Amino acid sequence: MPFWRKPDRLRPLDEAAAYARCHGDRDESVRVVKLPPRRARYDLLATGEEIRRRFEERIDARDPEPLAPTPSATA
Repeated sequence: MPFWRKPDRLRPLDEAAAYARCHGDRDESVRVVKLPPRRARYDLLATGEEIRRRFEERIDARDPEPLAPTPSATA
């Protein structure tokens, strides 16, 4: 009759247990702190669609430039 051994089940480790397993016991110089979520670097002033629309408005508002006479090749 073969002897079947039950496989060992791994239990989840919390941060303190994982640190202790990797680095040994903590001393007073190591502590776990929770940081607040990062804030956005900057607020967007406009969306891409708004920038495109304003650019088209500026182009439409320009006066048409008169075409400069081009030097002829025969002159």
